[in-house]
Amino acid sequence: MDVLTIHNATKKIDADDFNLENSRFINGCMSNSHLENMMMAGTTILNVNASNMKITNADLSDLQIEGAQLGGAYIHNIGMPPKDHPMHVQDSTMRPVRFEDCELHGSQFNHCNLSNVSIRNCDLSGIELTNCNIKGMTINGITVENLLNLIDNRK
Repeated sequence: MDVLTIHNATKKIDADDFNLENSRFINGCMSNSHLENMMMAGTTILNVNASNMKITNADLSDLQIEGAQLGGAYIHNIGMPPKDHPMHVQDSTMRPVRFEDCELHGSQFNHCNLSNVSIRNCDLSGIELTNCNIKGMTINGITVENLLNLIDNRK
């Protein structure tokens, strides 16, 4: 494979139907670049400013994000493709996602399926649940429905 070396230069690359496997990009600027139909499995991205970056219709399975600032991020339509999507597979389910040591203060979860989620050692002060299905929800092993019934019966 030929090696193309660009050093200390400003260039615009317009590439179509190419293979850059095992390439390295160090101390560069790719602002406003457009990547479409790319195979990037196994790629490592370190010390990157990806503010205002948009990822659409991507398979991010096993993605690891560490030490990232996500303030203002808008994460939506996450999960398996819906029935009307060409990649939909009947009865398929997404593997669980794990959040650890995250600062989500002031965040919003709207129309999210959080069934069977485990929340451990978290600060839940000030949480507001509105129009949520709490069937089977427990706090320290006690069902919330029973707690609410106890409160209602005391009135």
